[in-house]
Amino acid sequence: MMDLTLRRLLLPAGLLAGALVFLPNSQWLFHALFPELERPVYRRVAFLELTVSHIVVVLVATALAALIGIGLAIAVSRPASRRVKPLVMAVAAIGQSFPPVAVLAVTVPLLGYGSAPTVVALFAYALLPIIVNTVAGLEGVDAGIIEAADGMGLSPRQRLFKVEIPLAGPIIIAGIRTAAIINVGTATVGSTVGAATLGNPIIEGLSAYNTAYVLQGAILVGLLAIVVDRSIAAVGHIVVENVLHRQPA
Repeated sequence: MMDLTLRRLLLPAGLLAGALVFLPNSQWLFHALFPELERPVYRRVAFLELTVSHIVVVLVATALAALIGIGLAIAVSRPASRRVKPLVMAVAAIGQSFPPVAVLAVTVPLLGYGSAPTVVALFAYALLPIIVNTVAGLEGVDAGIIEAADGMGLSPRQRLFKVEIPLAGPIIIAGIRTAAIINVGTATVGSTVGAATLGNPIIEGLSAYNTAYVLQGAILVGLLAIVVDRSIAAVGHIVVENVLHRQPA
């Protein structure tokens, strides 16, 4: 299973690496496709630099959302605090319903231009799928398994970390994957407030009517989304199989 997961990662990763090498040297191709353009290849910032910056912004925002989202989901899935679950879910849904541009408009006066407002916007967008999947995973654990764990004398904390989270692990990982893919695409909007992302060629292309720039940015964003998704799947498989399912008694 792990070998299959890695094989599924290698192809998109190779395509992304190939695109990063090919696009800066593809003037002949884009000049043929768009002969009316004087500068058919984006060169203001290197594609590799934008890709690395894009990945960092996405990873920071998704990691923060996973840390807080999983914690909130665990809290509201406990019997003592289930009454606040609708409120938490509603707040997370409101965060995702806000247009990214609106979140940026609110955060720029507070945090300034650059990556920080983008991280806040992505964090708000990533919370809902992580919370929803974590709650669904924890509440989907069979009641008979919970009773068996209680019968073995496990404390609520031991039952959570040794039984519930390992069983809910694949669903939780799926939520993180969904959030990360959303963030890869949404992060492009951060270029409007000075964040260095793969949105730079897209935004500049739209403003300058340069379709080649838009296409180059879109190709890299699409490939990066697949690579991020497959990478999280591989890491999640390792965590679930080798950490959660092999905890000491």
